[in-house]
Amino acid sequence: MIRQRVRKKARIEIIPMIDVVFFLLVFFIISSLAMTRMQAHKVNLPKSTSGTKVARANIVLTIEPTSIWINKNLVGRIEELGPRLADAMRKDPDASVLIQAEASIPYGRIIAVMDEARQVGVRKFSLATEHYAH
Repeated sequence: MIRQRVRKKARIEIIPMIDVVFFLLVFFIISSLAMTRMQAHKVNLPKSTSGTKVARANIVLTIEPTSIWINKNLVGRIEELGPRLADAMRKDPDASVLIQAEASIPYGRIIAVMDEARQVGVRKFSLATEHYAH
């Protein structure tokens, strides 16, 4: 008498697959949050206790003692700011601009940057500060 083998059917284990998919989901969520954080050049901001959160600015102007940045793009001198900012304003004419200046920047330099921005059509400004508690 010949014995016949009983064939086992292949099974797909679903629990390890769910674990892998969940891990990938968490990985992509965390990595996407990390990529959207900072869109401007980092500077030491002046401190304030009464600062309020503002809606997200479309354009961030960073003012340092020797250079100016639009978002993370180096502009260099104030004379180059107008044309570069005009290009950014053409994409969104109703854009708001966040100015973040190094704490040691003279007030006159900030006003000069704001004047250049107004000449190319910027009407909404916000000033960035670092919040601290007493």
